[in-house]
Amino acid sequence: MTVRVLLVDDQPLIRSGLRVLIADTADLEVVGEAEDGAEAVGLTARLRPDVVVMDIRMPGTDGIEATRRITAAGSGSRVLVLTTFDEDAYVYGALRAGAAGFAVKDMRLEEILAAIRVVAAGDALIAPGVTRRLIADFVDRPEPAAPRPRRPAEGITQREREVLTLVGLGRSNQEIAAELVISVATAKSHVSRLFTKLDARDRVQLVITAYEWGLVAPSS
Repeated sequence: MTVRVLLVDDQPLIRSGLRVLIADTADLEVVGEAEDGAEAVGLTARLRPDVVVMDIRMPGTDGIEATRRITAAGSGSRVLVLTTFDEDAYVYGALRAGAAGFAVKDMRLEEILAAIRVVAAGDALIAPGVTRRLIADFVDRPEPAAPRPRRPAEGITQREREVLTLVGLGRSNQEIAAELVISVATAKSHVSRLFTKLDARDRVQLVITAYEWGLVAPSS
């Protein structure tokens, strides 16, 4: 199936570059472009793209507010934030707004295309560098009065532990499948069970749990 993409960026050069990049792939198609958040919300409602590639800093309605409106509308379109600015406030703001992924523009072109595919497949993605910072930020926080257990809870299988470790390292479901030599569907099923067993809201919480249990470290 072809993934239908809406590009949102106030810089025409960026949109043009992404459009050319996507045009060279057989499984992705640009169905529209917007230069600000308000236009993105309207086009998403009308075009219903699979993935909205969203900049953050734009005049008028910014990318975070546009993401919030798009996800609240329940159109089914998933938002991949793609920005030059990977500051913590933007990361947390985008995730709270409902973004399915957070990528930065200095990623390799192949990684940006892969991020679009991951988000379109229903998975979540956070750029590895950003993931490491989120872990480091967690490490710097004071210990709570009653810290969470640092070893896996009962009911977590060895395979799920391996999957959790790879999630903690920022791997996508496709990468997990390749490393463990299992199907993508099986990898996705393991991740879904981890969400349920660990009562995790999103992939970021799985990353933090992987750190708490000592499966990964900020320098991993």
